[in-house]
Amino acid sequence: MADYGHELLFGTFLTPMADQAERVVALARLTDQAGLDLVTVQDHPYQARFLDTWTLLSVIAASTSTVRVSPNVANLPLRPPAVLARSVATLDILSGGRVELGLGAGGFRDGIAAVGGPKLTAAQGVDALEEGIQVIRAIWAEEGGAVRVDGRHHRVWGAHPGPAPAHDVGIWLGAYKKRMLDMTGRLADGWLPTHAYAALDALPAMNAIIDEAALGAGRSPADVRRLYNIAGTFTGSGRDFLRGPASVWVEQLAELTLEQGMSAYILASDDPDDIRRFAAEVVPGVRELVAAERAASSAPAAGDRSRPAETGTRAGDRSASPAIASATSPATSPDTVAHARTGGGVPALGFTPTPDDGTRLTDVRVWDESTRPTGPAPDPDRTYTAREQAAGHHLVEVHDQLRQELAEVRRLVEEVTAGAMDPGVARSHINTMTMRQNNWTAGVYCESYCRIVTTHHTIEDQSLFPHLRRADPRLVPVVDRLEQEHHAIHEVLEGVDRALVAFVSEPDGHKALWAALDLLTDALLSHLSYEERELVEPIARLGAH
Repeated sequence: MADYGHELLFGTFLTPMADQAERVVALARLTDQAGLDLVTVQDHPYQARFLDTWTLLSVIAASTSTVRVSPNVANLPLRPPAVLARSVATLDILSGGRVELGLGAGGFRDGIAAVGGPKLTAAQGVDALEEGIQVIRAIWAEEGGAVRVDGRHHRVWGAHPGPAPAHDVGIWLGAYKKRMLDMTGRLADGWLPTHAYAALDALPAMNAIIDEAALGAGRSPADVRRLYNIAGTFTGSGRDFLRGPASVWVEQLAELTLEQGMSAYILASDDPDDIRRFAAEVVPGVRELVAAERAASSAPAAGDRSRPAETGTRAGDRSASPAIASATSPATSPDTVAHARTGGGVPALGFTPTPDDGTRLTDVRVWDESTRPTGPAPDPDRTYTAREQAAGHHLVEVHDQLRQELAEVRRLVEEVTAGAMDPGVARSHINTMTMRQNNWTAGVYCESYCRIVTTHHTIEDQSLFPHLRRADPRLVPVVDRLEQEHHAIHEVLEGVDRALVAFVSEPDGHKALWAALDLLTDALLSHLSYEERELVEPIARLGAH
């Protein structure tokens, strides 16, 4: 395992075509609206068809609100390091700390020379890059005194440092060969290769060079973030890297994070649909799988009781949601009866799965709850390690996030339909939640939530459920029923989509929307509670995959 534990980042890698300037900026805004973390742009100043990268990044930073910007990667031979350092610091200050510095030695020597830059050999380019990093860091160190770097390629002698960036800007190197990889481990904050030049089977050896160099320089390998420029399609069989449905992307990128330590994925695409799908279907799934594995790996080993298990959220905790707590048609569901029969969960797990309190908002039933099968009864004498408890509890945590965001969607729709705010304001509010998506029509602002639910179900259908079927055949009837309920919930989600269209196009559209949201609320909350009741203990006992 080479997971260095970095927070995951996701972004886009845009082509700065001069004849499509407005479109490039629009794609950057889409990246921001979709909730991604980075917008990056390639830097080839000798390419006449491209916009200047630093000018473009400045416009992008001014046109967005949260996304970070970075060259991917800056061409150092054509950007003197002292000037580049001040350009980066200036934009970082003006953007509120949203700039990172992807940096390279400059690979197209003839193109660089054609516009007046130095024509360096590959070895000279590496030397010049190391000197350039010294200059950049010295310029940013306002308290460090006069800058004095007497290099063969970059000599800065007596310059005053400053301005300092608004935050600690990361220097991410585009590196592939041993000397550059060694420099990355010694001096850089990140490694930024492209899949086309650093294939999957080459990553372990390249990472090892970086790790060894970092240790030799008295650093931790974790000091160097591993980023990855990627490209793919959402069609295909899934046998090849990033050639298949979103679920394939999720599994492959999560595995890269956990096995190779890659922690930032930058999608090279100028297709807005690909960017939307990447943000809505791939990113949440990767975060979920990685978080689950990290939670399991970080839990104490068997016999270590030094950390108490966290307590799961109870159904009563949803009372903070007026839309859900105001339900007026309580009923006693089969899940409630089963919950009472088992005493609310397995005490040895250290927390209680969320019970179904029987509340229903509509008389429509998506399925017959009385036909739900039950799994094997837990062994009352079994104990669970903290690691096992954490694995079981993770399912509750994921479900609690779905519950909280459903409550927020209902609150926003309630305010819109009551006239407390217009749809445009509601869309800006939904952008503050994790389920941010392209929100340029009122009828789409539940779409991201629907996609997150779909992604969660897809991960379970393709990873968790097959594992549980194999590990304990007694769970097959339960898993089959849960999978059937996934399909039924997807039908309900499609009904929400249709109702949202009616909401913005028909006078009485709000009635259909509330009916669809009520049905989704009933079905999803019932399903989540049933799944927790039946699977939390098996996941603790058998693992999630």
